[in-house]
Parts: sequence; C-alpha cells; structure tokens
Amino acid sequence: MRAKTSFSCQACGHQSPRWLGRCPDCSGWNTMKEERQAATGKGRPAAMKMAQAKATPIADIEVVGEDRRLTQIGEFDRVLGGGVIPGSVILIGGDPGIGKTTLLLQALPRLSSKEEPVLYVSGEESPRQIKMRGQRLGIEHPNLLILAETSLEQILKAAQEIQPAAMVVDSIQTVYTEQITSAPGSISQVQEVAGQLMWYAKRSSVPVFIIGHVTKDGAIAGPRLLEHIVDTVLYFEGDKGHSFRILRAVKNRFGSTNEIGVFEMKDSGLEEVSNPSELSRPILVELQALVSSTSYAMPKRMANGVEQNRVSLLLAVMEKRLGMHLSGQDVYVNVVGGMQIDEPAIDLGIVAAITSSLREVPIEPGLLVLGEVGLGGEVRAISQAEMRIREAAKMGFKRCLLAERNLAKLEPIDGIELIGIREVGEALDVVLA
Repeated sequence: MRAKTSFSCQACGHQSPRWLGRCPDCSGWNTMKEERQAATGKGRPAAMKMAQAKATPIADIEVVGEDRRLTQIGEFDRVLGGGVIPGSVILIGGDPGIGKTTLLLQALPRLSSKEEPVLYVSGEESPRQIKMRGQRLGIEHPNLLILAETSLEQILKAAQEIQPAAMVVDSIQTVYTEQITSAPGSISQVQEVAGQLMWYAKRSSVPVFIIGHVTKDGAIAGPRLLEHIVDTVLYFEGDKGHSFRILRAVKNRFGSTNEIGVFEMKDSGLEEVSNPSELSRPILVELQALVSSTSYAMPKRMANGVEQNRVSLLLAVMEKRLGMHLSGQDVYVNVVGGMQIDEPAIDLGIVAAITSSLREVPIEPGLLVLGEVGLGGEVRAISQAEMRIREAAKMGFKRCLLAERNLAKLEPIDGIELIGIREVGEALDVVLA
C-alpha cells in the first residue's frame, strides 16, 4: 500500500493535505513540512500493548497516599510538589547549555535504590562524553546506566529488561519511532514518541524525565500537544553569562505551579540556593537627564537603560501635577554605566533629574532618591528600603529622600538623614532647595 503523505506545521502541529506557505492555524510562514506515514498507521508496538481497560465505579477505586520519591535536591523536590510521583512524565525545557543535563545527572542517581538501577538515555551525546561530564560532577554511581540510542523501540526494550527506578530521555527531538517514517524531531514523531513514553510510564510506574529543546521564543519546541500529554512541565532558565539558574513549573498535575527553585552553577555542578534573598544586594545607579528646547512639533523622547514608555508616563505626570511645560522640550534620560533598570523605585530619581536639567539647578551631592511615582503625583513605598539605604550609607551618602510610608517603618540609620515625602512636589522642593 502507498504511504500516506501530509504536511504538518512544525510550530503548532496543524496538518494539511497540501503544502501551504503560511499555516492557517498559527500564521507561521514556511513552517509546513512534508511527512509520510506508514500504511499501517500509528500505534503502540507489540511490547507496549496493554490489557483492555475496564470501567470501574468511582466508589470502588482505592486511594493510597502519594508515594513520592525524593531526589534529595530540596529546590528540585519542592518545584515538583514534594518529590517524584511514580509513573509521572516530567518535561524539562531550557536553552542549550543552561544545565538541564547537569541537573538530571545529579538527581537521577539519588532516585536509585540498592537493588534498582536508573537509566539515562542519550540521543545527543556518547557514553564517553557523559562519563567525562559525570567525572567533573563527581558522579560515579554504580546503578547509573547510560544508553546511547535514538530508536524508541530499542529504548523501550532496554527499559523493560532493566526495569529502572527512573528514566531520563535526552532529548525527545532526537528519538524516533519506526511506526512513523518522518524524520526525528518532526511534529508527528515528537507527538508519537511522547505518547508511547507516557504509556510506558503509566504501565510500569516508572517516572520518566524528558528533556526538550526550546524555540527562539523560549517555548518548548514541538506540538502544543506535547505539554498536554505530560504530567509536569518545567522550564530551566537563566543567563549563561551568570551563575544563577531558576527552575519553575508551568504545569504540575501533582503540585503547585507557584514554586520556583534557585540554583547556582559552579565547576562542580549545580548547587541549590535555599535562601536567594541572602544573595541579593542593592546596586546604586546614577541617572542623567538632559532637557533642551526644540523647534519641531514633535519633541524627542529618548531613554537609555530605562523603559521609554515609563519616561513618557512620568513626563505626563510632571506636566499635569506639577504644571511643567515639556511639550516644547527634547528629553533624554540615561543610566550611567549601560545598565538596564526595570524597577519602580527609580521613578522619583528620573523626575528629579529631568527637573534639575529643566530648571538648571544642580542636585546636591550625597543625596539618595528612592520612590515610585503614581499617576496622581503621589510617592509610593518601595520594597527592601532599609537594605538600599544601608548600602548607600556605606558609600558615603548623607541624605535620603523616600516615601513617608517607608519612613514610618524604618529605624534611624547611622550616618544618613531620612526625609519622608508624600507627593512629587514635596520631593522637588527638597531636591532643588
């Protein structure tokens, strides 16, 4: 029989009998790829066929307590909801090199008992490469088995022979099933492989961790159905130029999605950060503003290091609440040092810098300005005010301007005078006095 041919969108999974330049479902351009399926169609291999299911009254179903297995990595276990549920399928996505393999290599041996091995299936690295990484991480567990294989049928056959306590598949985009003739990583392959791994996990009560690639937009590559098939979807995030990583759950059938785990990448692997607030340290930034008259009908509004829309909003507050005429002025705002600031506490500093340039009155040295500015011209309280002020005092600042609500909750701080204000007008009277 002739093989059936169809075109599938590699972004959303939409199928069409003919090629289309633009996917009618997700509107993606040039995402339709030809896929051929065997005449026998999809289906579970003979080794995976299960007995016919039988309907059971809900009152007769026995409920037992959750038998969670701990990875002994506190941050990981908490994001999972308290540990790993037997038979669950967990999908982990993240940018290349972010630490997905490292995290699972560290966690997998801890799920092993004295009698039960654990299986790590790699479709991207050779056993020797994984061995070298394991030596760097100090992983020499005798029950950690490595299998370099991309055929799903061979993976399931090996898993049934080994009967592992847990299994990792790295990554699902490299695994293929012989039931479908399309290339590995295609929509139909990813969908079918995920489905068969799910059947294996539920049938054998073995937790399966699946590593998935992400697109340039940060979403897990493959059909959206992939995230619906699995029980838990985790994203491992962070900047490869910095050492800290964040693990968060966007879907969890066995726990909350409000938890995040924080890790630090070191030479010896990932180390959990149990108290991230201890690592935070306020950074004082210098703001510059330049206001100059213009003859053009549309004055320029340029911002470097802060969001331009935020600057426009503050300019509107200054015109409405303070009576300043800025419609004929070009306004330039810059954060010294090239830093990017996304923080409401910078609002009052921007207003003060712009007003100083407009009125050509310098701001006194040694003055720290903190506060969020509301649309009514009010100065709102900010978080961690005491930590910020103490850091400023260490650097030699003598006076601090902040919201009155913050001042009411603070004890006197040696070496710095605290001035509380309610509205922007009061702040400018102090700054430009």
